[in-house]
Amino acid sequence: MTRTFTIRQLTKEFGVTARALRFYEEEDLIAPARRGQTRLYNARDRARIVLILRGRRVGFSLAELRELLDLYEGLGGSSGQMVEARRKFQERIAVLERQKVDIEQSLSELRDGIQSIDSALSAQMAN
Repeated sequence: MTRTFTIRQLTKEFGVTARALRFYEEEDLIAPARRGQTRLYNARDRARIVLILRGRRVGFSLAELRELLDLYEGLGGSSGQMVEARRKFQERIAVLERQKVDIEQSLSELRDGIQSIDSALSAQMAN
């Protein structure tokens, strides 16, 4: 018998809301079975949720995630699909690397600002 998961189990495991899981279902990213009003998620759904959450964390849009999930489903198949998935990952890495540089610059500027404020406060206290 295939193991199934309830929406409650998955919300606890992944720290997401039931609303988020229902939204992913509405967007056709996952397709849980139904028993009456109860959603039953299988191992495939669970694996897709893992990929969705990882993808969201690194900034993929829902459309991009849908494409990647479709590619993921076919990874055992064509090398063309794997090349396309690799290309998308490489693009995302480039975007994140640019954001990292911007964040590091912003952090440096904020730290410089704190030093300036600390110096000004010290000067005022000395007077």
